[in-house]
Amino acid sequence: MPPVDRSTAPALPTRLRPADLLRITDEGAEDVLAGRYDHILPDGGQWPVEERWAGRLSSDDEVDVWLISWTPGKSTELHDHAGSLGALTVLSGALAEYRWNGSELGHRTLEAGDQGSFPIGWVHDVMRAPEAPVADPAAEPTLSVHAYSPPLTAMSYYEVTGHGTLRRTRTVLTDQPEGDM
Repeated sequence: MPPVDRSTAPALPTRLRPADLLRITDEGAEDVLAGRYDHILPDGGQWPVEERWAGRLSSDDEVDVWLISWTPGKSTELHDHAGSLGALTVLSGALAEYRWNGSELGHRTLEAGDQGSFPIGWVHDVMRAPEAPVADPAAEPTLSVHAYSPPLTAMSYYEVTGHGTLRRTRTVLTDQPEGDM
């Protein structure tokens, strides 16, 4: 890990950078695929098909790492991660991300093997990519590993106004990834 620039370190919420979080999610994804976290998977190995599911892979004072299962038609809503940086790696399936770019929502699709990171202030909505339906979501889950640093403590939710701006609708205290599960 490179040394922290001490001239800015007191102003930063974490010493980790997006590249560090991408490495952490990539390693977490490898560990999940290798079966090292089978003990936290849903009971009976059946992925939920109605609601998203999350299992914490690891946590300390610096970073929280989660495995998330995404179900069809369920989005996180437009949100930020308060004072946390984040990153994700898609293990299987595909995720659609809609991100506020200052004037409108941009869209990207992240497929298995793809990664993304988000700095403080990144406002987005994430969901299982609707353009990639599967016959049996329980047998073919969309899975991703997420890392947040510092660990999540709050999230704010937003709506796009008729004037093309964002309006915060609520802020919630949480230690859950990507909103209410």
